[in-house]
Amino acid sequence: MRPFVIVNYFLRNWNYAGYLAARVARTASPKLDHMSEAQRLSVAADYALQGAKQALQGMRALVLTGAGISTDSGIPDYRGAGRTPKHPLTFDSFMGSRELQVRYWARSFVGWSRIADAVPNPGHIALADAEATGRVLHVVTQNVDALHQAAGSKNVIDLHGRLDRVRCMSCSQIISRAEMDIILTRLNPGVSKDNEFEFTPDGDAEIEAYDGFMIPDCAACGGVLKPDVVFFGEQVPAVTATFAMEQLGRADALVVAGSSLTVNSGLRFVKQAARLGKPIVIVNLGVTKGDQYALAKVEASTSLVLPELFGA
Repeated sequence: MRPFVIVNYFLRNWNYAGYLAARVARTASPKLDHMSEAQRLSVAADYALQGAKQALQGMRALVLTGAGISTDSGIPDYRGAGRTPKHPLTFDSFMGSRELQVRYWARSFVGWSRIADAVPNPGHIALADAEATGRVLHVVTQNVDALHQAAGSKNVIDLHGRLDRVRCMSCSQIISRAEMDIILTRLNPGVSKDNEFEFTPDGDAEIEAYDGFMIPDCAACGGVLKPDVVFFGEQVPAVTATFAMEQLGRADALVVAGSSLTVNSGLRFVKQAARLGKPIVIVNLGVTKGDQYALAKVEASTSLVLPELFGA
């Protein structure tokens, strides 16, 4: 069922007067009293949400998350409203240029603490709670911030890796990003971290002055150290992609939360779910490339929608 027929579907199957009465009761509940009018769901979004809840009733979902689920934790997305389009560093550029490696680590050195200090928001917590009750089988995330794990989710597939790890590209030795930070601090004692800089979801602060910044090589083999994340132009590891798709096959439905589905690594899950005839629910502020496949599309913050979608 496509979004453009969803209103007709609900009008045929719902008691709209009963829906409005229920909405008034929810809006008046104490848990919403602290929210501003701007933070509360619009009538259209709430209507779509109630339809999505009905569609997912009794189903176990695989949830695909993108940068939009972490914006309420203070981590910006790449393509959200008001964001200036960015051109992230590509894998080939990083591996082919020592200068660009220095540039990346200098900017990451400044921006990393903003990622490290972020805490899960109600959207992350709702998914962890839903996993504990069996409503969510797995979370497949395009994010690299590890906030799902911090919220308590156990079955998380980090499709694009994790920013809290650093990998040697020659010997594959892993060190923590915290350890890398200590090394960078020791090599660059005169560089301060200014939290006023704009930064991206991968902790890349928007600074240009990085001349003289020192970066380490792998202590084990002298190889290039790279964050253990999938750069633009780099392929998701085949074993990770295959395992994630297998979990989609086990699930009854697919929920997309906070992703515009611009990159194919996320969109292919939607297309596969559609081929398998699984219900698809999308929660995102703005248009996504998967809207045409969705049974329900809720245009609202994931922090507001997910606790309701998977709540009692």
